[in-house]
Amino acid sequence: MNLEQMGQAAQAAAYVLADSSTQTKNHALLVMADALEANAEAILAANEQDLAAARDQGIDAAMLDRLMLNPERLAAIASDVRNVVSLQDPVGAELDSRVLENGMRLSRRRVPLGVVGVIYEARPNVTIDIAALCLKTGNASILRGGRETFNTNQELVKVIQQALQSSGLPTAAVQYISEPGREWVNGLLKLDQYVDMIIPRGGANLHRLCKEHATIPVIIGGYGIGHIYVDDSADLTRAIEVIDNAKTQRPSVCNTIDTLLVHEAIAEQLLPLLSARMAEKGVQLVADAPTLALLTSGPASVRAATEEDFDTEWLGLTLGVKQVADVDAALAHLRKHNASHSDAILTSTLSHAERFINGAPSAAVYVNASTRFTDGAQFGLGAEVAVSTQKLHARGPMGLEELTSYKWIGQADYLIRD
Repeated sequence: MNLEQMGQAAQAAAYVLADSSTQTKNHALLVMADALEANAEAILAANEQDLAAARDQGIDAAMLDRLMLNPERLAAIASDVRNVVSLQDPVGAELDSRVLENGMRLSRRRVPLGVVGVIYEARPNVTIDIAALCLKTGNASILRGGRETFNTNQELVKVIQQALQSSGLPTAAVQYISEPGREWVNGLLKLDQYVDMIIPRGGANLHRLCKEHATIPVIIGGYGIGHIYVDDSADLTRAIEVIDNAKTQRPSVCNTIDTLLVHEAIAEQLLPLLSARMAEKGVQLVADAPTLALLTSGPASVRAATEEDFDTEWLGLTLGVKQVADVDAALAHLRKHNASHSDAILTSTLSHAERFINGAPSAAVYVNASTRFTDGAQFGLGAEVAVSTQKLHARGPMGLEELTSYKWIGQADYLIRD
């Protein structure tokens, strides 16, 4: 492998994609979806190799869940690709247009970014999501997945490249860095002559690495401590259902909650309900001192929290619990403890809901709803390339529009400037 050659090939492929019609790109996506289903046996066999290796290494259950493919998940991935076909192609769309006094028609038109580098960890569906969204938006991509998904990703990229070739598009439109060494990641981060954007999908250490070493713009996404704040006016019976969903529906993903903040006026009522439900689901509670006293007699496993626990993205069946005085105290906790992804308030007080919406530093904020909805498909965006938690260019689930830029177009009749 040679990163310089990969970058050159990706850039050349991006020029071809930028000039490809929506019909051509959609045809390639449909071929890709069909090929995923046709090659399901080989893909799942490769995934089982990765799972077996992960089990031998003692990888925890949350990571195994992120790594695992099964027939249902693979069918859902193929369905997501077909859904991208049905979405409107943003490339070529005009954002605005006006005629200047000198007669020039001036507009802004959406264009692909060019070449996108994506570094991600143990979720093989990300390989397909990125390839599909980048292809739809005319971007070439260079991918680097985690070593845990090596065999699965190799098989998936083979399917993608076969689909590109049979559709008359360059196979270099989607390339994969298969070498395991960290030096390949560092090399990609400095390939600014060819790569236009880096998107890391993973934990805090990966994001820090990219921010510190990249010579390419980086969009940070997919990491952040998730919170639900239960206000004193919340419907507690219904609140337990939302908390349960946000914690246990799929605990290994980034839009689950890590910390539950409880208004102190309702703690004695809510916490026994919480303990009973979390005991049913096998969730360990990690509580501050006032909360621990109320939870100790309950059925759920509980231990005292350290301050660092409230900065932990659990990605599993652990939930931090803390009492706060009011919505302002909840917001102060969010700002201190890396709330940047998905956070929610459960309340029946409109003014408290508005204060939370305005004050939460999160990419996605919910009122009386689970945080599990922060997802490109759930938002109607199709698949997503990442959930951006930064504040520039793109925020929240990054779908098609977030993978485009724009250029100014000036059209006139041989106009010259006075």
